[in-house]
Formats: sequence, C-alpha cells, structure tokens
Amino acid sequence: MKRTSDLHISSRVSLISPKELAEEFPLTEKSSDVIYNGRKVIRDILEKRDKRLLSLVGPCSIHDIRSAEDYAVRLKSLSETIQDRIFVIMRVYFEKPRTTIGWRGLIVDPHLDGSYDIGQGLKIARRLLLDITEMGLPVGSEVLDPIVPQYIADLISWAAIGARTTESQTHRELASGLSMAVGFKNSTGGNLQIPMDALKSTIHPHSFIGIDHEGRTCILSTTGNKAVHLIMRGGSSGPNYYEENVEEAEELFKQMGLEPVIMIDCSHANSGKLHTRQERVLNAVLDQKQRGRDSIIGFMLESNLKEGRQDLSPRLEDLEYGKSVTDECIGWEKTEELLLHAHDVMGRT
Repeated sequence: MKRTSDLHISSRVSLISPKELAEEFPLTEKSSDVIYNGRKVIRDILEKRDKRLLSLVGPCSIHDIRSAEDYAVRLKSLSETIQDRIFVIMRVYFEKPRTTIGWRGLIVDPHLDGSYDIGQGLKIARRLLLDITEMGLPVGSEVLDPIVPQYIADLISWAAIGARTTESQTHRELASGLSMAVGFKNSTGGNLQIPMDALKSTIHPHSFIGIDHEGRTCILSTTGNKAVHLIMRGGSSGPNYYEENVEEAEELFKQMGLEPVIMIDCSHANSGKLHTRQERVLNAVLDQKQRGRDSIIGFMLESNLKEGRQDLSPRLEDLEYGKSVTDECIGWEKTEELLLHAHDVMGRT
C-alpha cells in the first residue's frame, strides 16, 4: 500500500493542554479583576458610554521578557496619570505574522533561534500576561494561531485580527466566540469592505472545530461577538487615517446598519513603517476628535524602551536592550510625550 499521509511531517511533539498550563500558571484574583474591568471599560468605550480615548500602546512584538516587564511598569505609572481621559492597554503581541519567512514571535520561537520550542513559548507568554495584569495593567494581543487562545485568552482584555487574517473565515468564527472586544484591521491592500464583512460575520453565531481545555478536538458553538470594531492601518494604496478615509468607513458602517466604531493604527502603512511618522498620525486623530468625530474611539502606537529597530543576531547577547527586533517603534520618552499630549488635547474636546 502506498503511503498517503504525513509525507512532509518530520516530527511530532505533544503539547501541554490548556487546562494543565492554567493550573501551572493560574489566574489570580487581582489579575481577574484587572482583565474583567478592562473588558468592561473597552466595551463601554466602543458603545460610547465612556468618552475616554482607547489607547493600545506597546512593542511591535515581545521578544525579551525583562524589557517587556520594565516597559509595563513605566506604562502602568503613566496610565494612572492620564486615566481620566485616556484608557491605556498594553500591546503584548506574541505571534508575528509573516508574508514570507522570518521570526514568528515569542510563542512559536521563544529562544529566537529557530528551535520552535512552542511549549516553552506558551509558558513564557502566560507567565508574562499574569505578571503585567498583576501590576494592574490590562493587555491586548493579536489572535493569529486558532489554537493559542485556549491557552492565554482568559488573560487578555482586547484582541485584534490582523491585516493578513481579516479575510479568513476561520478567524471570523474564532472572534465570534472570544470573550473580549475584537478589532479587525483593514487588509494589507487597504480594502475596507473586507474588515466590514468580518465584523458582520463575527457578530453572528458560528460552529467550528477547535480544542477544549483538555486539549481534545471538539465542536465549538458561539453566541456571536458584538463588541467589534474596525482598525484602519493603511495599505499598499497608502495611509487611511485622513478625514475622508474615516468618512468612507463611517458610510460602510451605516450601510450595514451599525454604529461606526473606528480605531486608527498610527504605525504600519499609516506611518510607512517609520516610527518618526507615528506622531503625525496621532495628531491627525486628535484633530478629528477635537472637531467632534466620535466614530474614532482609539489609536494604536508601536512603542518600546528605545526607538527604532534592530536585526536579530545569532548572538542574542549582542541585542540592544529594549529595542524592537521587528517593526520600528518610538522610544519611551516620545511615548510619554505623545500620551501626555493626547491627554491634554482630550481635555479640550
């Protein structure tokens, strides 16, 4: 008999189950309160009951736990200063989507060396999320692999579906069952109809194949998730944070019978992936807010301890502490300056 399966599988390694990981790194009372309250505030902002501006701020991707915790301590302190007008969520991204090849993030490759120790990556990720939420800071993350949420989603207050997966029905179905608000990015080309279709799909119930907390394959049936919004991040056609772009998005919401709820990504194609341009995007967002455009509920900043980016080195000890190994980020001083400025502007709206 001819062999017809696993022709390109070189190995299999069993993973710890979501339940076992949660038992090893259990949710604490304080973290639970931070996550629950964070989700509630975000929902209130999306539904316009809370007039604060939602701010997702943090590294493009987490590659070093020590610098991530250092960053979180600083962001927590700053968030307390501006919390009356700006609600801060730390960006804690563990999976890095790739158009072709490259490092795929801390969960998939935690040692940054191509060893793909995913079991250890899941442990590192869960422990970091617990540490940050124990500080009192809610976190947001991108949902990429459809299995990973079973391991860490209970620790997340906000989730994103990225530009490369917004069109994926698998991710739309997954988002319909998530327990937190979900933002859908426009496609890499800049198309807005694709994420709008995703929002429409996500608010409805779905059934699909997944895993349960024991790690067993099962059928998951969802109620639908109405806490959804659009993230405008620009595309190959150019930036889309301008007023006319936002008006186009608002019209698409109205055609679907939905209240416009929009977040602007100050990085990615809106900044041409140049960290120095994130400030101009944020200023455009704040200007629109000052003129009464309440469809914009928040913004995203890619920020780290140090500005810019660096290439991954075979010698990890050569990496500069607190600097991104993926997209360019603004440094901490600029982050503080921009968030304090946003707080000042929101006080005049």
